[in-house]
Amino acid sequence: MKSTHLSLIAGAAVLAAVTGFATVTAPGAPAESTAKSAALLPVERAGLVCPAPSNSDLAETQYTAFTPAGEGGEAKGAAELKPVLPIVDDEDETDPKKAKKAEEAAKKAKAKAEKPVLAVKEPGKPVVAEANGSTAPALVGTATGKLAPGWTAQQTTEVTAGGSRGLLGVTCTAPDTDFWFPGASTAKSRQDYIHLTNPDDTGAVADIELYGPEGALKSDVGDGITVPARSSVAVLLSTLTAEAVDQLTAHVTTRSGRIGAVVMSADDSAGSDWITASEDPSGTLVMPGIPADATSVQLVAFAPGEDDADVKVQLMGKNATFSPAGNATLHIKSSMTASADLKDLTRGEPGSLRLTPVRKDRATPIVAALRVVRGKGDKQEIAYIPATGPVGARATVPDNRAKGSTLSLTAPGATAKVKVTASAGSGGGEPAVETYTVKAGTTLAVTPKAPEGLKGSYALTVETTSGGPVHASRSLALASDGVQMFTVQTLPDDRGMVEVPSARQDLSVLDD
Repeated sequence: MKSTHLSLIAGAAVLAAVTGFATVTAPGAPAESTAKSAALLPVERAGLVCPAPSNSDLAETQYTAFTPAGEGGEAKGAAELKPVLPIVDDEDETDPKKAKKAEEAAKKAKAKAEKPVLAVKEPGKPVVAEANGSTAPALVGTATGKLAPGWTAQQTTEVTAGGSRGLLGVTCTAPDTDFWFPGASTAKSRQDYIHLTNPDDTGAVADIELYGPEGALKSDVGDGITVPARSSVAVLLSTLTAEAVDQLTAHVTTRSGRIGAVVMSADDSAGSDWITASEDPSGTLVMPGIPADATSVQLVAFAPGEDDADVKVQLMGKNATFSPAGNATLHIKSSMTASADLKDLTRGEPGSLRLTPVRKDRATPIVAALRVVRGKGDKQEIAYIPATGPVGARATVPDNRAKGSTLSLTAPGATAKVKVTASAGSGGGEPAVETYTVKAGTTLAVTPKAPEGLKGSYALTVETTSGGPVHASRSLALASDGVQMFTVQTLPDDRGMVEVPSARQDLSVLDD
């Protein structure tokens, strides 16, 4: 008989440092004593996935990667993003010459995928790379050692004409198994593609479910979508169902493996941008950073459980919190998507939206996002703001330019103070630090202080120093032919530091 002795606490410490999270409590140990014995340690490994930037030949994309300065793991480390492998379907090829040609092409593609598109060499300094046209690939990568804590990447794409016109920005995401996308669409005026990217060396299988105002949409082709190893698949949502629904919620889960998932949404009349996943279902949600000049704001929400949800809708403005006229509450039926047209509710001032349960004893979990429009007529441009978690200890957004960046900070509870660090530029410049006070129930929109002598782009790192939780987003704007193109990225906690329980007790597992 074989006996294997495992220290669960020690194993959990290693897991937490590598993956970014772990919670272990010895049987019978008080939670308080466990918390006291926990230590904050930097993660030692992090993974990111970036979708293919655009299907337009006019697309101009800039990738930016960054690790904030601070406590790191090992003295050494690496942080690289590499192209995914192309999906080659040559199983039915009978012509020997064509089969050999396909094999040679696959070998060249694999060799190319081993060369990093961009690699961070040191904390505190962003690196950039450019790619033009519709052939720019999706990227996958990992960071280790001192470059892992807080490692983040951003891709920003400018398309000046065509159906994908707009400024499209997306923060590359950590791979996961469950994603919610309120605000997606299968309407004839929309072209919404959900990008599924697999960073691992084994295949993944994903399911896509769609929910409209009347419940689940009929679909026979959204189940069992195969995403090959280190590859990316784009699925047009309107091909999954015969129903054309303007506002719906897409739910992506995996049966096996992990993926990154994000939706590219293109509107015939209002441009295009990415829809990133909402925060996990919760009774209270915050969507920070509605621009002061927004001409239209639409709220889309979904209750995934068995219970309906009744929520208060509140705008946290420049000086106070209030409910929009005619939209003080929203009823969300179970498994049905609800929406509310909030029009130009900010009226010239920046704001953030908060959803809270009407009854505190019935905090039904929901997901939500905002569809925001700037401009009118043929000068419209869209962006999406999903519900997001608080900044926490630290959060970062790369690719800020000398002009066009706006940082929005909102404190839904108590007044808070934050430290904002503008990193050195990708081509040079000295970091700059500013401190802001965000009053309770308000939104503070600021133009960040750019690094002295800035060359290239820079990263913004936000740290909560005191007070209540702060939610944040960054808006990047770029004018083109009279259109105020813009994109909004939220700043949730980067999870660069994790609580790891101290090894106070050795628990052995006997495998007889």
